[in-house]
Amino acid sequence: MHSDSGHADAVRKQAAPSDTWLGKLGPGLITGAADDDPSGIATYSQAGAQFGFGMLWTVCLTFPLMLGIQVISAKIGRVSGHGLATNIRRHYPRSLLYAIVGLLLLANVINIAADVAAMGDALTLIIGGPTHLYAAGFGLLSLLLQVFIPYQQYVRILKWLTLGLLAYVATVLTVHIPWGDVALRTVWPQFAWSAASVTMIVAVFGTTISPYLFFWQASQEVEDLQADSSAQALRRAPEQAPRQFQRIKMDTAIGMGFSNLVAFFIMLTTAVTLGAQGITHIDTSAQAASALRPIAGEFAFALFSLGIIGTGLLAIPVLAGSAAYAMAGAFHWKNSLELAPRAAKKFYGIIVTSTVIGAALCFSPLDPIKALYWSAVINGVISVPIMALMMVMASRPAIMGTLTISRRLRALGWLATIVMATAVLAMFATMAF
Repeated sequence: MHSDSGHADAVRKQAAPSDTWLGKLGPGLITGAADDDPSGIATYSQAGAQFGFGMLWTVCLTFPLMLGIQVISAKIGRVSGHGLATNIRRHYPRSLLYAIVGLLLLANVINIAADVAAMGDALTLIIGGPTHLYAAGFGLLSLLLQVFIPYQQYVRILKWLTLGLLAYVATVLTVHIPWGDVALRTVWPQFAWSAASVTMIVAVFGTTISPYLFFWQASQEVEDLQADSSAQALRRAPEQAPRQFQRIKMDTAIGMGFSNLVAFFIMLTTAVTLGAQGITHIDTSAQAASALRPIAGEFAFALFSLGIIGTGLLAIPVLAGSAAYAMAGAFHWKNSLELAPRAAKKFYGIIVTSTVIGAALCFSPLDPIKALYWSAVINGVISVPIMALMMVMASRPAIMGTLTISRRLRALGWLATIVMATAVLAMFATMAF
């Protein structure tokens, strides 16, 4: 099965996906959970430590915007039967496509490096030992899982890995929370508007609404489509649309809700522990875990650290996989995690290369914090044109047939695009001044 080829029948599964509630969860759940990667944890930890309850409102705002744009990316994949890169290649200038895909690949490799390094640091905090070797080991483990386990089995592993995010929910239970103040400050935030606060808002938005998530979820919808022998691209089988759209909405709402809930709890935990103790500067997720130890105790420290490892194992495949789907779509390569490596050598070559380079950067003098900063800048820059393109594609009958997105979803998607563009402009303004 190639995600974007006409020869999917050769490798389609004979049985339809499970109709159980859990069986319907997949692309949306995994995409949302992968958003809380170690680099994201560092951002949310810094927000809580530096601003206390003052940044909790951002999560309430990012949820509907993230939900809208991810539903749109999922619908583009399911309706057209192609991933985002393939649709851009088929309908827009190649120069635009190559620029977007090239920047996405660069940002994802840097993000992989930062996540692998954070996982190595977290394991060192728990058991001691060589951080760099642990980081390389995690990179190798993730690579082996992606290359040698077929998609339908691998996606089940990823679903279970999402449970690692519950560590951050459990951590809240180990510390005292003034829930009345939390509720009030969430709906009525109080903090000083400054370059630092604007930068943090931009960082939260940039961490939450990321281009690699768009590419991943659209491609995973195509993977699921090809894995079901009874399914077709919805533009060719519109009678299947109501059921599939309902599933996409539920799956994505749960995934994005889970993602934002975890982000909320990370901010909350660090606000009542680190921020309350005057620890207001956090560079990495491992630093946040280490700082928790003397304040919140060994159990909270262990939960936070293990969560870093679990979310890293979930995020690295999404980062490497989204880069591979984008490159394959751009150059019309065979691509699917269901295919054996020898049947999609170039696709798996991108997965291997991006993961290996990311892990290798841990051994270089590259500063992971600066690298992560520039990764966020690149993601911010390319997210706006990608989101604008997605909005245009989702409204074009040439791509969506009769199943173009509704006015309500179109309004939400454009709102997310405008908010993200504003955040990017604010980011450049803070960099300039």
